[in-house]
This record gives sequence, C-alpha cells and structure tokens, in this order.
Amino acid sequence: MQSKATNVKDYLAELPPERRAAIEKVHKVILANLDKDFKEGMQYGMICYAVPHSVYPPGYHCDPKQPLPYAGLASQKNYMSLYIMSSYGNESSENWLREEFAKAGKKLDMGKCCIRFKKLDDLPLDVIGKAIKRVTAAEYIKFYEANIKGQPRNAAKTTKRSAAKANTKSSKVPAKKVTKKSAKKTRSK
Repeated sequence: MQSKATNVKDYLAELPPERRAAIEKVHKVILANLDKDFKEGMQYGMICYAVPHSVYPPGYHCDPKQPLPYAGLASQKNYMSLYIMSSYGNESSENWLREEFAKAGKKLDMGKCCIRFKKLDDLPLDVIGKAIKRVTAAEYIKFYEANIKGQPRNAAKTTKRSAAKANTKSSKVPAKKVTKKSAKKTRSK
C-alpha cells in the first residue's frame, strides 16, 4: 500500500498502532546502522534510505529525478516489508542474509530484495542492523553501477518469463495443433 505522506513522521502517524510500533523499531535500527552518506526520506510511498543526488548526481536509472534507493521500509496490506537493494542480484549478500536468519532461528520470507514480516518478532533486528551496516554508500554505488544500472527494469524477471514462455509455447503449440488436426481428420472420416 503506497502512502501519500511526504515525510516519515506523517507516514508513521498513518499506521495502525501495532504496525507503527514495529515499523518505528525497524526504522531506528536502520538509522543507527546507516552510512552517513545515505539519507532518510519518502520514496515510492514508503520510508526510503537513499543515496542523495549530492552524493550520486545521476540518481536512480529508472527515474533519474529520484535519489538512488538503498533500502525501504513499508507497511503493506498483509505484512510489513524491508527492501534491501544491495541484496538484489547479489548472491553473496542474499546467502549471508539467509545464513544469519537461520542462525537467529528465524524464517526468512524474502523476494528479490524484499524481506516480508508480519510481526516484529519475525525479524532479527541485530541481523537487520548488520545487513544495513555491511554496505557503505560508496560500496553500494559501485555495486549498483556494475550490476544494476543500465539494465531494463525487472530485467531478470523478463528474461525468466521469456524463457518460460518460449519453453511453454514450443511444447504446447505442436500438441494443440496435432490435437486439432486429429479431430478434423476424425470428423471427416
């Protein structure tokens, strides 16, 4: 759920009390571990921690007017989510997160870079702090330029979908044609 709030204080005020308490705690952990070159704000309807244009003038490749997002924190309809962009397309970072969650005895519910949690107890806050602290703004910019910038948005998804569709079409189309042809031959006899 995207918020229309223009600042973090207003965003937090919009949340139901239990969600607000959880989001505020995660927010504090992030701020305590965030590199000084990242700035807190609102972006894409959620709390965002980004590399500002003063540090990285090109901005986000999907929308250069936006600062380069590093992390995001949001209250969604059925869960809360923490987005850690440095884990997107970074196998070692993703594996580190999985291992650390397992060591903490927590189940990691993760998408490409989104960690979903229903309650604060689902999230090992010390691991989140370490994950945020692991990457400085300078390191993130290098990773971003080497691995993400210049790729079409959702390039990985598009490639996987195209391959899946090609496999599906190549195996299904002939079968359908054969079935239709067989049915026509049967009717004509």
